Amino acid sequence: MSGNSAVDFRNPAQLRKVGMSVLTSELGAVGAAYFIRQFSTGQGDYTLERGNLLQGISLDEVVKNVQEIDIQKT
Repeated sequence: MSGNSAVDFRNPAQLRKVGMSVLTSELGAVGAAYFIRQFSTGQGDYTLERGNLLQGISLDEVVKNVQEIDIQKT
């Protein structure tokens, strides 16, 4: 397939097939594998962890901390 006009981007199977083909042709099999390994679904519950991390911290405190960091950078 040349160009992207023939690819149905709403079709996940077709998109994966074309994407893998392009990655492999441009990066080679090893390069494509290294590229894909950069991405992961992660682990844990980000929303729960964020809630625990930020529990008891007000928006005003966050703004104050950001302003202090900005001052330190100058």
